[in-house]
Amino acid sequence: MNYLWKLNTASILAALLALIPLELMLNVYRISRLTGWGLDRTMLVLGVAMGVTVLAGTVLLYWFMRKRMERRKANVWTALTWIPYFVLFAYLFSVSFPITDPGEAPNPGMGFFVIGGLLGYPFYLLILNVIVLVTGEGVQKKEGLPD
Repeated sequence: MNYLWKLNTASILAALLALIPLELMLNVYRISRLTGWGLDRTMLVLGVAMGVTVLAGTVLLYWFMRKRMERRKANVWTALTWIPYFVLFAYLFSVSFPITDPGEAPNPGMGFFVIGGLLGYPFYLLILNVIVLVTGEGVQKKEGLPD
């Protein structure tokens, strides 16, 4: 049971790692209006923020999977179990902060970036899991002890 909690925690971290840059990318117009910055400055700041988020999130997820989770092949389930958490968090965000001004709606072409990113994200998680499995020492399961 303890392993299941750790697997779900890793899935939540992975979902947040996908959601935060996605929401920053989709809400450029809203952030520009709220901060009073021009679109060029907003896109530059958000681009840097997305890069930092992805880098820091990857390091955090790698550290969590290497230090807190057992070295199991079952860790690759995080490549699928992040999806329900992502949908839940995206729904909660859209309900909490609805788009009331039609001018803040994202560009129609942004959907292609979203679809491409979300289709490639499980492969990113699989690669991260393989790196952790091959290089990380992780927590070793003790024989004879229940979870």
